[in-house]
Amino acid sequence: QVHLVESGGGLVQAGGSLKLSCAASGRTFTIYSMGWFRQTPGKEREFVATIRWNSGITIYEDSVKGRFTISRDNARNTVYLQMNGLKPEDTAVYYCAASLKPFARSAADFNSWGQGTQVTVSS
Repeated sequence: QVHLVESGGGLVQAGGSLKLSCAASGRTFTIYSMGWFRQTPGKEREFVATIRWNSGITIYEDSVKGRFTISRDNARNTVYLQMNGLKPEDTAVYYCAASLKPFARSAADFNSWGQGTQVTVSS
């Protein structure tokens, strides 16, 4: 079992930046990929970005390419999401997730989830 704790959410004006962190503990040696998802009320959880734990190779959802950067610190078992050029439509609860599969990007492929952190972008 992998335990995940997110931090770093908050309120920011459009065009601003936030950096989310996700600390993993427990059976971290089983992790192949880490990902970020987001969810707004009444909608399904949406893929944002994923990173392969060992190689650092990344995949992004099209709407965040060029604005968001996912990275990881293996020594700290932590994954980050640097969000620049934030837009009101980025407002959501952001979730960190861990997968036993490489390049996982479907929510169904992720086994462990954090509690979520709210990101609100004002116009």
